[in-house]
Amino acid sequence: MTVSATWKVGPLAKAIGLTVRTLHHWDTIGLLSPSQRTAGGHREYTEDDLVRLYQVLALRGLGLSLETIAACLDAGIDPDRLVRDHLAGVEASLAALDTLRQRLLRLGGELAADRAPSATDLLDALRAIGGTGPEGEHTLRRHLDADRMEALTNRAAALGPARHYLLEIEWPELYRRADRLRTAGTPPTDPKVRRLVARMDELSTLFTGGDAGISAGVRDAWHDDPAAMSGAPVSAADDWRELAAYLDRARDSAA
Repeated sequence: MTVSATWKVGPLAKAIGLTVRTLHHWDTIGLLSPSQRTAGGHREYTEDDLVRLYQVLALRGLGLSLETIAACLDAGIDPDRLVRDHLAGVEASLAALDTLRQRLLRLGGELAADRAPSATDLLDALRAIGGTGPEGEHTLRRHLDADRMEALTNRAAALGPARHYLLEIEWPELYRRADRLRTAGTPPTDPKVRRLVARMDELSTLFTGGDAGISAGVRDAWHDDPAAMSGAPVSAADDWRELAAYLDRARDSAA
């Protein structure tokens, strides 16, 4: 296809296996709008539109909602990075599970042979069980009781593949963007800051179900170890407190 080539909605829908109605809906909600119109007012998609379409389909294939996909693309988050990070997370989980499997097989063999397992085998198994989650999860467990942690885990699991993106990529990225605005001297009343805060609060409700206790625990986890929660190894607690106050001022101004 040349740079000047365009696609009308019917042929494009047929070529990619979508319905015309779906493309019309995505245009209506602003997720994917054609850049051009014919003299008769018909939609025409350009090559740049096809790039965005590919990104939409790739993110939808991970189980993300249309609203989340729009937020991702409009925020300029690189979908290639999302796929790489998601794959890295899956591979790390598989490696951890394989380590756990090997240790449990060894422990099971000891027990089946009616031999007392060695202290080393027991510690290895316990260490594998406790070490399969991301650092942020371990931090959360220090601030949420078992019931609330289970509720948070269940709500996260219900999100499917979207969980990894929302919790480990988008949420920390929102905080990093907010901190860049803060350090640049952007006032908390700025619409850009308010939009970031609104999205953070949407994600909080999505994961906590509006449970004030869970929300407080998550905030405490950020205060305790912002490096683990944000994925930024040099996040200092004092910097996080300043950022939290900055975001609270943005919430107050919006209210």
